Amino acid sequence: MTLISSISGTRGTIGGRPGENLTPIDAVKFASAFAQFIKESAGLSDPKVVIGRDARPSGGWLSNVVSATLQASGVHVIDLGLSTTPTVEIAVPGLNANGGIILTASHNPVEWNALKLLNGKGEFISAEEGQQLLAAIESNDLNYVGVEDTGSYTMDDSWIDKHVALVLEHAHVDVEAIRASNLKIAVDAVNSTGGLAIPPLLNSLGVLEVVMINGEPTGIFAHNPEPLKENLTEIANTVQSQKCDMGIVVDPDVDRLALISENGDMFGEEYTLVAIADYYMQVQPGSTVSNLSSSRALRDVTQNGGQEHFASAVGEVNVVRKMKDVDAVIGGEGNGGIIVPDLHYGRDSLIGIALFLSHYVKQGKSMSELKASYPSYHMAKNKVQLRAGMVPDELIKKMEERYQSENIDTIDGLKIDFEEGWVHLRKSNTEPIIRIYTESTTLQNATDLAERFEKELTALI
Repeated sequence: MTLISSISGTRGTIGGRPGENLTPIDAVKFASAFAQFIKESAGLSDPKVVIGRDARPSGGWLSNVVSATLQASGVHVIDLGLSTTPTVEIAVPGLNANGGIILTASHNPVEWNALKLLNGKGEFISAEEGQQLLAAIESNDLNYVGVEDTGSYTMDDSWIDKHVALVLEHAHVDVEAIRASNLKIAVDAVNSTGGLAIPPLLNSLGVLEVVMINGEPTGIFAHNPEPLKENLTEIANTVQSQKCDMGIVVDPDVDRLALISENGDMFGEEYTLVAIADYYMQVQPGSTVSNLSSSRALRDVTQNGGQEHFASAVGEVNVVRKMKDVDAVIGGEGNGGIIVPDLHYGRDSLIGIALFLSHYVKQGKSMSELKASYPSYHMAKNKVQLRAGMVPDELIKKMEERYQSENIDTIDGLKIDFEEGWVHLRKSNTEPIIRIYTESTTLQNATDLAERFEKELTALI
């Protein structure tokens, strides 16, 4: 079993020994350090922190432990209860809070849970801030308040409705066009909080019929919750059998959006961002950002629209930083994460759905026809296992020297752009491996490229 603490929070499997798994003791340590961090960053002895959770069975006790620890540290807690990651991100500034904690392990299986940490803007804390927090935990330099300074606790379950309302009010969400199209849409909410957020959104958008599967937020996921093709056979069959216009799939905390075409095929998580960015640049021209491991298709669509595309290091916090640097109008990650900064700087499936439907109904094409209108790319992934004592940065540096005459990017490992595709080499932060991501115009080419670089790295080893 596993416990992984990093700059963005702590995640692990439930049960077992402290320090080896995510236990109440580990949750107390992390919440205590975060309370101290928020006090210092806000310059307050009694700051406010918003918390919310997905539907995992461990979420109830984990929320209680975190809330009580924050209160014991002098922090006032506003608990959204069952919520979504983007909803918590919106609620932090909406409630004038000083930080937030999201209790979710995102797409990980049910035995996992996590604490994800937000600053006063409702954005993930920076790497520098994360290191500061980890140092406090390591030193055990934690302190609690006396009884007279105990923080308060308030429950506020209104924020999913407020989130939906903000999406409906967005300038580029065309509610009337969607309502006039009489859409029939299947939704797989994987038995988490998407079941609380997606149906009211679609109903408010005027979708004629919503076919829900796995909509009850029991937290007992009906399938592996990562929205990949091999896990989505049920909704693919539902879209076809029920003759739906499309299928919508979210992960347990609703920050990743996957789409199913009318024929049951995956629209492709990479193409969620591509399609929405295509629409967005038409109504609000400007630059786009995605991470180095995202599809080249976004760059192509951006340049075809006369705009500029920028790449960031992998990770939402890095995408957001780059978006701010270049004042991008839209960005995200190829895992179906859509970031629309004039709503908030966080991956958000709700605004993603509303913008995609606005684009879809105006195009007048089926999902499969819309997908076919975009540049066609295919991805492959591989990895190289390292032996004890090997330094992945040194191996990647040798590959950089070998390919220095090519178009390379070293902001996050090594990315090499070839005419026919690209390869991205990154060290893992959790395993002794180097990850290999490739993309090309055919799956065979992408696979061949991944195998070629696996052999080259293995030869270096």
